[in-house]
Order: sequence, then structure tokens, then C-alpha cells
Amino acid sequence: MAEAVLIAAQSGRALAEAARRAGMRPFVADLFGDSDTLALSKAYRPLPGRFGSPMAFDATLAAIDALADTAGSVVGLVLGSGFEDARDLMARIAERHRLIGAAAPAVAALKDPFALAALCARLDIPHPKIATDARPDPSGWLLKRAGGSGGSHIRPAVRGPAPDAHYFQARVEGRPHALNFLADGRAIQTLAVTEQWCAPSPIRPYRYGGAVTGAATEAPLLPNALITTVAEAVESIVAATGLRGLGSADFLADASGWWLTEINPRPGATLDILDRRSTPLLMAHIAASLGAMPALGAQPADAAAAQICYAGREHAPVPDFAWPDHVRDRPRPGTVVRRDAPLCTVFAHGADRQTALDSLNTRTMRLQADLTAEKMHPEETLR
Repeated sequence: MAEAVLIAAQSGRALAEAARRAGMRPFVADLFGDSDTLALSKAYRPLPGRFGSPMAFDATLAAIDALADTAGSVVGLVLGSGFEDARDLMARIAERHRLIGAAAPAVAALKDPFALAALCARLDIPHPKIATDARPDPSGWLLKRAGGSGGSHIRPAVRGPAPDAHYFQARVEGRPHALNFLADGRAIQTLAVTEQWCAPSPIRPYRYGGAVTGAATEAPLLPNALITTVAEAVESIVAATGLRGLGSADFLADASGWWLTEINPRPGATLDILDRRSTPLLMAHIAASLGAMPALGAQPADAAAAQICYAGREHAPVPDFAWPDHVRDRPRPGTVVRRDAPLCTVFAHGADRQTALDSLNTRTMRLQADLTAEKMHPEETLR
């Protein structure tokens, strides 16, 4: 029988799909319970709460314990997004279950903004200044929530000191990228450098939109020397913190240089577009977490892109229709998706980066049009 793996995250679908690609049986707890998540999961438990809010302590523990009882013997527990600011919860989980990936101390070192800033200063890694006291000129600063993810927590800085559990980060120039890597606690293998973009809303100007990775034969967007420098910096952070498993380093880069902004010590939003090598990435994640760096296989030949489709209006309830094959995170019929909340994820491939992006934008616009038509004509399904 295929090995079982526990998964807990705000959204567990991508990890469940990665588990299936690795030939494993996923037992999943998450906030959404999307249709494809349920179809992929051997067993499922819902988690209370809202996307972007702290994970419920007792309910999360109970859900994971229940899945473990159902699964029996398991490889371990993989945590996705939502635990970056829940280090006490992570520590309690680790007392009961074998964590695959970053340990609680590594997450604490990397997601405490002042600990990361101090580490970057010690390792001579460019990192924007941070503060909590009132800024003389707030226009040059951003307000972030410690341990936040997905960009929805980032705002322009306000006058006065930063609220509790928040901090100011100096604005710096550059386009957003991420170095996606696999770590074994000492060294890293670079999976890809992805380009990212925002999907701003009126109150969330830096909300995560999507990412694209280029084709194997395509020239990188950034100079090779810069990519090497970023990779060496990330490897020094891994060696200092003992980080293991899949992760990503968010950075801004332009002609004048680069700035590290965040380390995400977990499989991230780009898992879907990167998990296309001969070695399934969840299998690699498990191996690296145990200290053995696996061979990953060649980079995929084509480019891939994905973006979150946010609800342009409230869907209450979500109608029952056939989603296109290139859509994931499909909400269950009858559930409610609020306006501006994540509705689904759209994917596209192409011979190169621009072709993949063009296809992605076409598919997203078609989906939004079909969703509008579905409201007017519920007897029709998406084409």
C-alpha cells in the first residue's frame, strides 16, 4: 500500500496533488475543503478560520490528531501556509507528530522579522531596514504583519508606531522574484527563479497574484551572476538555521542590485508550476528533510504560470458547474465565496514565458466571463 502523509495548511490542495504525484496517500486538513482537495484526499478534516488569519490552536491539533488516527502509519506531517506566525502551535504539533520540513526553531528564526534582519546583517545579505517606532516620513515605509504570507497583510505605513505583531519595512526598488530551493540543513539546490506579481484590491495593494517560471532553454530574466549571489546568500541562511525541505526566498531586483525581503520555510504557491521534474517534489521534500539531498532531474522543457482568480463579486452560493481542466482549488457547490476572496487558481503552459502568460491571462478572462454568464444562466456550464 502507498505510504500515507498528513497535510495541514490554509489550502492543502497543492500539497495533496503533490502527494498523489509522489505515489502517496494524502490525509488533509485545511480551511476550504475545495472539490479537488476532497477528491485527492484519502481523508479530510475541515479547519475553522479565515484565509490570512492565525490558525486555530486547539481545532488544528484535533484535526491533525484525527487524521493521524485514521491514517495509521504515516511518513509524517507536511505543513503548508498558515503556520509562519504559529510557532507555539508548531512546537505542540511536533511533540505529537513527525514534522517533514522546517522545524519550529528554524521557522522562529526566519519569520521573526528582527531575527531575520539580524541574521542578514551578520551574513552581509542586503535586507531592507525594519522598525516598530513611528517613522518621520511613513511614505518611505511599508507596514507588515510578523509571520504574514501571501502579501494580503502588507499595507502602506501609517503614522505612529506599528501595531502589535506588526513592523515597518523600508521601501526598496526592484521587481519581485523568488528563488525556489530545496534545502537539507546545510546546502541548497535551486529549483527555479520565478517572477511574481500582485493582484491589488482597494484595501490589499500587495496581495499575491501569481508567478511564472521560464522554459529550460529560455534566457533568465536576471543575470546569472545575480542568481548565483542570491543562491549563495540563501545557502548561508540555510546553514545558519538548519532549514530543511522546500522553501523560497522572496527578493526584489533591478539594475542596481537586489534585496532579500522574506524567507518562506515551506512549500509555497509555486509548487504546482515547479512540480514537473522526474523526481516528485514532495518526495524530494521528504528526503531533504531527512538530510539526504536527492537528484531532482532536468528542468521542465516548457514554461508554466499560475495565478489566483479572486472573486469579483460574492458567490453565495457557488453554483454547480463544470470547471475547466486548467482550474484548481475549485470551490464546492453550495459554499460561499466572498468578494475579493480567493476563488480558484488558473494554470497555463507555453513554449516560453510570454506564451504561458498570454495563455494564462486569456484563460482567466474567459473564466471570469463564464462565471458572470453562469450567474445569469445557471443552466449552462463552463465550456
